[in-house]
Amino acid sequence: MKKTDRQKKIIEIINERPIETQEELQVTLLESGIVTTQATLSRDIRELGLKKTSAGTGGRQRYITREKGNGESASYYREVLRTGIISIEEAENLIVVKTVSGAAMAAAAAIDNMSIEGIVGCIAGDDTIFVAVKKKSEIPTIMNELSKL
Repeated sequence: MKKTDRQKKIIEIINERPIETQEELQVTLLESGIVTTQATLSRDIRELGLKKTSAGTGGRQRYITREKGNGESASYYREVLRTGIISIEEAENLIVVKTVSGAAMAAAAAIDNMSIEGIVGCIAGDDTIFVAVKKKSEIPTIMNELSKL
């Protein structure tokens, strides 16, 4: 199963019912036929920008999503990019983004969620992101957009 399909299912699940823990989410995914490790699930939660909020009863909490495109999320993503990115460089049909140590995953999630035209997706390590671009000719435009953020 592709990461994007798994992450879509995670969002579907937390929007349908209150999920309080990673273990509960992992069991629910398994019931849907999706096998995943705790480490992968933890990365998915971080990349999706899920956060916990009060479920209202007995001090329970539940995961919720940040709504794409709302003011809070857009400003949050811009702030992550503004404070985390050190450099942006072209490498064939990739854009290589260097970040401060430990910020690459958050910055990659921000780039993915900014819905910049031409970006296929990102792969992040600790301080480096590979941004896959549909067409090499789109790289200057995308680099310009990332620089403006």
